[in-house]
Amino acid sequence: MSGHSKWSTIKRKKGANDAKRGKIFTKLIKEITIAAKMGGGDPDGNPRLRSAVTAAKAENMPKDNIDRAIKKGTGDLDGAVYEEILYEGYGPGGVAVLVETMTDNKNRTVADVRHYFSKSGGNLGESGCVAWMFDNKGTMLVDKEGIDEEELMDLALEAGAEDVVDDGEAFQVITAPEDFSEVVDSLEKSNITCSEATITMIPKNVVEVTEEKPAKALLKLLENLEDHDDVQKVHANFDIPDELMEALS
Repeated sequence: MSGHSKWSTIKRKKGANDAKRGKIFTKLIKEITIAAKMGGGDPDGNPRLRSAVTAAKAENMPKDNIDRAIKKGTGDLDGAVYEEILYEGYGPGGVAVLVETMTDNKNRTVADVRHYFSKSGGNLGESGCVAWMFDNKGTMLVDKEGIDEEELMDLALEAGAEDVVDDGEAFQVITAPEDFSEVVDSLEKSNITCSEATITMIPKNVVEVTEEKPAKALLKLLENLEDHDDVQKVHANFDIPDELMEALS
């Protein structure tokens, strides 16, 4: 879980800056729109939409924004037509990188993604070249304050979760994608709030990046990808020692 946890922690720490640039809202609105388009506008019957709405509420997105995004997806309001494309490649240090994008101009998007990989010393690969190194999972983050780990573990596992792990600042509940909504429901009914709840890709194993130059280039690659308006999520199977992370930050 190290690669997922490490990058999740980094993203949470830089999230405030992203929010100031409006990037988080832009990405969430796209996700809500396409989720509603694919599975309908009712979050109770559309797990992907529910996940997106949960994430939007966690970022304090106004209800009107959420409702408009859903209506765009269901066709009740006009909006851009987005296409989902997954890009795969290798970053510095041989780290596998998955890039989930949502775009209305795929030529622009692939050119930018390829540029970021090349600039970092990595390379954009063919479809399927690294996806097999990841498992698709539902994850929920629960803030530690006021939460007993054993109680959370019991509730989550009883609801169908696979595991609960200590993610440093929060507990991470991990589920199979098909059990995601039921576990979120169960936690909410027990008055346990998820600060983040999403379907994501978790690496099966991690690549240790212990030298400063590739570590710095890797983090820059991931940051550039995350900051791109067409990129929804970035997944990578790396681990950087804490002392090196401290030096780089």
